[in-house]
Parts: sequence; C-alpha cells; structure tokens
Amino acid sequence: MVLVDSALLWRTSRALKLRMSGLGKLRVAVIGAGAAGLCAARHILARQDLFTPPVVYELTKYVGGTWVYEDRVGLYDNGLPIHSSMYRDLRTNIPKEVMSFPDFPFAAHLPSFVHHTEVRKYLEQYCDHFRLWDHIRFGTTVDAVNPVKEESRWKGLAWDVTTSDGVDRSLSIKERFDAVMVCNGHFYDPYIPAIPGLEKFKGMLMHSHDYRSAEPFEGKSVVLLGAGLSGLDICMELSSVNAKVILSHGQRPLTCPLPPGVEQAPPVTRVLDDGTLEFKDGNQAMPEVFLFCTGYNFTFPFLNKEVGVQVKDHLVFPLYKFLMPPAYPSLFIVGICRAICPFPHFHVQSQFIMSVLEGSFPLPSREEMEKDIELDIAARRARGIATRHILKLDSEQWAYNDHLAQLGGFEPLPRYWSNLYESNKVFRARDMLNYKTHNYAVLNETDWMVQNLQGQQLPKPQLKHM
Repeated sequence: MVLVDSALLWRTSRALKLRMSGLGKLRVAVIGAGAAGLCAARHILARQDLFTPPVVYELTKYVGGTWVYEDRVGLYDNGLPIHSSMYRDLRTNIPKEVMSFPDFPFAAHLPSFVHHTEVRKYLEQYCDHFRLWDHIRFGTTVDAVNPVKEESRWKGLAWDVTTSDGVDRSLSIKERFDAVMVCNGHFYDPYIPAIPGLEKFKGMLMHSHDYRSAEPFEGKSVVLLGAGLSGLDICMELSSVNAKVILSHGQRPLTCPLPPGVEQAPPVTRVLDDGTLEFKDGNQAMPEVFLFCTGYNFTFPFLNKEVGVQVKDHLVFPLYKFLMPPAYPSLFIVGICRAICPFPHFHVQSQFIMSVLEGSFPLPSREEMEKDIELDIAARRARGIATRHILKLDSEQWAYNDHLAQLGGFEPLPRYWSNLYESNKVFRARDMLNYKTHNYAVLNETDWMVQNLQGQQLPKPQLKHM
C-alpha cells in the first residue's frame, strides 16, 4: 500500500494550475533582513514549486535588524540613520525555549535568557541552515514600492520596487514583483510624546533608542518615562551605577521589589518655565536626565500613498488580519503587532502569507475583508481597548496565531508555547530583579518545567484562561 502525502499532492496540483494559468512562479520581494525578513525568505525558499528565490533588500551590511548592536548613535558614515536600538548589556526577557522559531531551536547549552549577541548569532545560524545568504542584497536602500496593474500577475497586480546603493544613491534599480513582504521593523523611529513645555527642559533629553550603557549616568538623577520592558530593564541598569531614578508611568504601580535608588511616579504632564518636570499628581522634579522609554513610530517611507496604508495613533490600517490592505492584497506588512512573542509570530504570519499566495486560503472579496477589519476594530474598542493599543495583542496573540493557522491549514504552535510564555510574564511581574535567573525546559508538546538559580524546580503559576 502506497501512502500519499495529501498536502504535497495539493501543492503539486497548485503549482501545475499556476503554470497552466500562465502565471508561472511568483516573484516576491522582502524588505529587511531582520528576524521577520529572514523568516519570510525561509518560507518562500521552501516552496520552489511556487516561488522563484526571494530577493531580500537590507539597508545595512548585516542580518539581524535590531539585534545587531551598534555602539554609535545617530548616523552611519553614509549619512543614513542608525537603526539599532540595542544596548550593550541587554539580555532577552523571553526564554529561548519560546523565543525561537518553532523549526529552529536555540542551542541547548544556552541559558533561558541569553545575551543579545547570542540572538544575533542564532539569526546568522538560521541563515546558514536555510541557505538564505545568497538571496540578501546588503547595503541596499528601498526608495519606492509602487503598485502596477498587470493582468497576467497574481490578482492582476504587480509591484515595482526601486532601490539604490547605500553608498552611491545615484545607482538606482527598478524591479518588478508579484508580491512584497514589508519586514522593515518598528524599533528605530523614536516616539516622543507631546509634553507641554518640553523645549524648556534644561538637562539631557534622550530616547532609549540612543541608550547604550549605564556608565555615563553614574550618580546622576534621571526621570525615566515609560515602564515597558525596555524601561524596566534600563531602570535596573541605571540603579547598578547609583543613579537616582524616578520611574514615571501611567500603569498601575509596580508591586514587585524595585532596584535600589528607584522610585515610582505618575506620568510627566508638563515642563515648567524653569525646566522643572511636573507629574500628574502635582509633584515636581528637576533631574539631570529626562529619558524617554516611550516606544517607536511605525514608518513606511517607501510605500506609495496610493496603497492607502495609514498610520494614526500607533495603528497601521486598514490591514486584513493585521497583514494586508484589502485593496492591494499582494502587499504584506509583517510583524507590526506589539507585546507579542516575535519570532514564532513571524513564523505563523509568514506561513499564512504563503497560504494566501498559493491559494490554500482563498481570500475573501475586498468588501468582505474591509468589513472584517471594521468588525474586529469595533469589537476591540467595545472591550475598552484604545486605538493606540489595538496592535498590542499581548495574551490575545495565541488566539490570533491559532486563527491564522486554522485559516491557512498549517500546524499551530505547540500547546506549551503560550503557557510557558505567559508564566514567564507572571514571574517577571513578581520579581523583575531575578526572573532572568530562571531556566526552563520543554518536556513534551504540552508540558514544561522551570528551575531557579539553585536548580530547584519552581511551581507553575496559575494562569487565567486565555
């Protein structure tokens, strides 16, 4: 008896239909060689029956995107802005057991929370393993992405991508593609909230994008605005050099132990004429440093305005399933969701995009996709989610990932993934000073364990139903 792989049979049939329709193999451009772009390229390259090898455009000389540490801040030698927001001593805040791509684990000997250099090395090894290097065009700036109507292309649409040499901008090339996957990241254009009187502040004003190490702040007074993961991390680093830190934020007050020399305050609401910062509760401070850990703006400067992708109040819209504009469904903006486990998220999104392009997920009509977006955003707002937080999936990411897997007909993430990730969040909230000393081990598809620094097994937290 001969067993036939039904999925393989379907893909072979699909490839044959493409050839018969005259479309041939689809040509896909990938913008960015960070983790999302590499993942996109890996999945395109795995389907050579349907796709020509991907063309990956990368601004820098390296793969890894934000995981490439750059000691300098400001501009590169060629005048382009330095994109990396990595700081020297950063270690991951997600255990490697769930931070990895599902089909490529981190090296087993590494601790659960690794230094950023290990993540960069991991992404380079990912390139080695899936043979991506030859498809990346380094030192290339994407200047324009323009839609073109062409009946013989997928959905009657093509894309002209204009690029230039990162050193000599006069060397420009235009190439045509069936689809474009935008993976340009969103951790490089700092968001500075509008605070009345900010221009009157007399000390050092900076964003965490330009923070590299704690030593320059030794003994200084710092107001750090924002208690996201970077804010908490940097706050601990500053404490280690005896900085006096006021952690200013609008969340519920942290209940876990804080580092020495750190106190909490509500958000800064204005800067007075003499440069004093005033907090929401009326208290004041005049620090030497005002450090913004307030996140980043989404920016797609190369994208033709005709496409209609807008960014307003930290929401990128309209995007069906947070990925594609209904009017131009062969453009995909990967990885814009926030508060997610990024690498597996990219893995799921990339597979869903493959299912769209190969036809295993038949796209609804433009009107149906627009209605889906409208209903989804309305449902989130009805739950009290502000516009600026709609892309902040947090614990809802697991339902989103499973939904894409169901639509696209591919394997969802193993069951342990969400439980381990959410449990780490509980440990972090309980003890931000020591949670990175924990080590995790995956036991099987559904179970895992965690040990403290002394090797003692810890009880798992009780999680609310997700």
